[in-house]
Amino acid sequence: MTGRSVRAEAVTAPVTAHGEGPVWWPAWGGLRWVDMLVGDVLTLLADGVRSTHVGEVAAAVRPRRCGGMVIAVERGFALADDSGEIRVLPELWSDPTVRMNEGACDPDGRFYCGSMAYDAAPGRGSVYRLDADGTVEVVLTGVTISNGLAWSPDGTTAYYIDTPTRRVDAFDYDRERGLHARRPFVTLAEAQGRPDGLAVDAEGGLWVAMYGGGAVLRFRADGAPDGRVDLPVRDVTACAFGGPALDQLYISTSRYSADPAPLSGALFRADVDVAGLPTLPFGG
Repeated sequence: MTGRSVRAEAVTAPVTAHGEGPVWWPAWGGLRWVDMLVGDVLTLLADGVRSTHVGEVAAAVRPRRCGGMVIAVERGFALADDSGEIRVLPELWSDPTVRMNEGACDPDGRFYCGSMAYDAAPGRGSVYRLDADGTVEVVLTGVTISNGLAWSPDGTTAYYIDTPTRRVDAFDYDRERGLHARRPFVTLAEAQGRPDGLAVDAEGGLWVAMYGGGAVLRFRADGAPDGRVDLPVRDVTACAFGGPALDQLYISTSRYSADPAPLSGALFRADVDVAGLPTLPFGG
């Protein structure tokens, strides 16, 4: 990327109220993402967008190795097979003021999703891990707006965003100990917006969607700033690599702003000169 700035172009009309979590998976035929608070999973097709309603909230989605997808719903997880049949797993909590928000799978095929209070009250969220056998473990507590989560190319480092901290944090990772040794990796200035979703490329660079900042920022593996993707909307929520060579960055956006731009809520795409990593699937 070498410090270059590029411009993203709209791939769709403003089809989401709060678009989040784009994911590229060839067996799906390409890209899916969510309209989080509407409860829909969207599929990008050659001739438009298909919407599948999965519940009150569709917080995050990832492919399953056996086919279908795993979904974070309002208060837990759900599994869908290739036919589209959805099985909702037991709720993890009963408090209606807390919901799931964002997630990803680790290199060992376990699905993580973090929660938050609807009013974003500090410290009310946790990060949950769904294993392939259906068991769930709490792996992090005291978070406020649990957002981006992604792994380094060698799988030994995880990057995580709790948005109000204005940081991307790094964890050491292995299967037995999970996420441990948390430390700050990058701190963002208030003028840059708020860090939301993130993706990691094959060089180990981090791409951070900046909510309120109108851009996705790239940082090298050593944390140094290294380029940006600019969008014509302020509220940029998440990003993922896709396309046949994984060198296109797909970017979701929101139109929840008090003064949304005409294309707020559209899906965007930018051609970048570095390939991303393949999506890590869920093992169950």
